[in-house]
Amino acid sequence: MKRKLAAAIVIAGMMVSVSACGGDDDDSGKNAGPDSFKGQTLTVWAMDGSTPDQWVKDVTAAFEKKTGAKLKFETQKWDGIQQKITTALSESTPPDVLEVGNTQTPAYAATGGLADLGDLKEEIGADWTPSVSQSSVYDGKQYAAPWYFTSRVVIYNKKIWAKAGIKDTPKTRDEFFKDLETIGKKTDAEPIYLPGQNWYFFDGLTIGQGADLVKKQGDKYVSNLGDPKVAKAMEIYKKYQSYSKAPKGKDEATPQQAEVFAKGKTGAFIGMGWEAGTAVTANKAIEKDLGYFPIPGETAAKPESVFLGGSNLAVAQGSKKQALAKEFLKIALSDQYEGELAKLNGVIPNKKSLETNLKGNVVAEAIAPGAAVGGTTPLIPEWGAVENTPNPIKSYMTAVLNGKSPADAAQQVENEINKRLAQQN
Repeated sequence: MKRKLAAAIVIAGMMVSVSACGGDDDDSGKNAGPDSFKGQTLTVWAMDGSTPDQWVKDVTAAFEKKTGAKLKFETQKWDGIQQKITTALSESTPPDVLEVGNTQTPAYAATGGLADLGDLKEEIGADWTPSVSQSSVYDGKQYAAPWYFTSRVVIYNKKIWAKAGIKDTPKTRDEFFKDLETIGKKTDAEPIYLPGQNWYFFDGLTIGQGADLVKKQGDKYVSNLGDPKVAKAMEIYKKYQSYSKAPKGKDEATPQQAEVFAKGKTGAFIGMGWEAGTAVTANKAIEKDLGYFPIPGETAAKPESVFLGGSNLAVAQGSKKQALAKEFLKIALSDQYEGELAKLNGVIPNKKSLETNLKGNVVAEAIAPGAAVGGTTPLIPEWGAVENTPNPIKSYMTAVLNGKSPADAAQQVENEINKRLAQQN
């Protein structure tokens, strides 16, 4: 999933992307150096919004100076990109480097389409943030490199919070609940807008409870929705939702929650940074009242776990320019250019030490703490089918909010989840 940058709110919510490099000359066994790859051209497919013009200019200059090769970026559209990547990886002349969505990486790796980047990890990845890096590993091997991520944050209306007499943003979940209760009592605003099917927020809560949505049963994966830890996460979600008038059977896009918030009658919502820009587009006057803070966790020591959506960089197994592709990755993922991307796009970098590049970006600064405690959906090739519409986990959430016990609601949808997990990819 990817979202375009908002003009006033510089943050991206990108989860699926592609960058690729093509060519026929075999560079196996060569060591990088001036002119060592002279005459070759590396073509990079970059998803719309992933690579700022200045970043492309700077990386291209560094790459061409170091290798003697040319670098060509080609922007890709989002519609149909997963099928386009799958097809490209199956061809005899695939793109060399691919920017892939972090949660889609296992599916591409399972087909044998991605090269093992274990040597690259050893050389430059010792300090990659573990929770961000895990999506680039499949079956114990490093099939990609983490590039950037973003996640959900609390976006709130400072005017409404001030009217309720709340001076400081909450540092714990219980403090947050208390603030929402205060807003409900002391103002005529809806404390929080939270529809019943904000599935990725719920996924973050399950991560925070140490829950897994699937479990291994023999040689296959099956639903783990009946786990008491998942039930605990759902009960937390249910308490949040009790402060909202949002529909229990809809997700955050129907209607777009940022547009509801933009009307100025809602205390807060939980969303991506780009949604603040959506709110401002809908109502310019709301911009001066916008504030942000990390979703509070159980204690003040760490924020709530969040779903980390973003992109990895991978090399096609069928590429004849794997050595040159790795030289590109060394440059693109270097502290200099990883930091530059974070600063220009407002995305969270793959290293904690590089988060200083986010200084002054209030949205990104609120999101960054989630890097260390975040996670993803199950990193297995079979998972993609589970989220297809209609998503059975959304049905589970609505059922619980409408009064079913988490155990009964899980039992209601687990057959469908297991059926989807059994599908061949």
